[in-house]
Amino acid sequence: MDLAQLMDYIPKIERGIARSYASERRRALPPFRSSLDVLSEFTLRGGKRFRALLVLAGYHLATGRSPTPALPAAAALEHFQSWMLIHDDIIDHAEQRRGGPAVHRILAAQHRAEHGLGSADEVGVGLGITLGDLEEPFTIEALLDADVPAERRLNAASEYARMARQTAYGQLLDIRNGTRPVPSVREEDVLLVHRLKSAVYTVVSPLRIGATLAGGSVGLLGELERFGLDIGVAFQLRDDVLGAGFDAGQIGKSANDLLEGKRTLLVVRAWPAADEAGRSALERVLGRADATPQEVEAARAVIRSTGSLDYSERRIAELAGRAYRRVDASRRLSRSGKALLHEVGERLVHRSV
Repeated sequence: MDLAQLMDYIPKIERGIARSYASERRRALPPFRSSLDVLSEFTLRGGKRFRALLVLAGYHLATGRSPTPALPAAAALEHFQSWMLIHDDIIDHAEQRRGGPAVHRILAAQHRAEHGLGSADEVGVGLGITLGDLEEPFTIEALLDADVPAERRLNAASEYARMARQTAYGQLLDIRNGTRPVPSVREEDVLLVHRLKSAVYTVVSPLRIGATLAGGSVGLLGELERFGLDIGVAFQLRDDVLGAGFDAGQIGKSANDLLEGKRTLLVVRAWPAADEAGRSALERVLGRADATPQEVEAARAVIRSTGSLDYSERRIAELAGRAYRRVDASRRLSRSGKALLHEVGERLVHRSV
């Protein structure tokens, strides 16, 4: 089974997600139904469903069979993703997500339309946080609905708990890094955030949840963890490159990460290597939503000229290469399973969006 075949399951995953919201909407009291409609629209609005696909991949890697029994757990990862995105957008003051308004902005607009009392923006944030929290019951219910023995479902729930905790730790560190002067943030701090916040919930735990539901061995789970950590960090480093407006070394369309002041590896490596003028150019952009296109390009030029962009590209290649070598050396994975993990890695690491 390859990635294209796994993608054939996406419509089934999305139908399962839609059913879960519709079922809860029927049970919920009338005041809560519009909130559930917001969640349903947001989760089904779009997205690559890649974490869900990795749950199916983990199940298939452990059994060599159809991952149909793991479909509810795949949907669970999409509920978790919505939870994280809703909260991330509030933290980052984001206006848009998946081609439409962020959830807290939808709720603020509804409050204005209803002429409610108080600040619409503050109400939108409060409601958005709460709606994000409301995704967790959907996540747990879907995870426990997998068509496998109860012991495996409980083990998968334990992996989910670990994933949620590690993701929260990563988010805490990410926010704290953003409050520190750039010179005080080390490469190790950046990579720890990437391991906890991105690698675990993007690659490691989805694969392990799927394999756990399939009754995969401890040895296989360990191999998936090591692969997922390396590929997951490489994935986030690629995301940072794209988020700073670079695409394969060229100027991209957006520099949101720079404007938001994120302490990415690009910035952390460029700062000590830059001269005074270069640091000033970075300072004029970091955390400044009103920076001009000329100032943004000057900051990008510093990242390129200091070798920071090249360094990130090398780290991405090193991490991906190590992950692939581990896969190739595995005695637990079949030839087709190794090919699938190579395909997963390439899709995550070599992308332009």
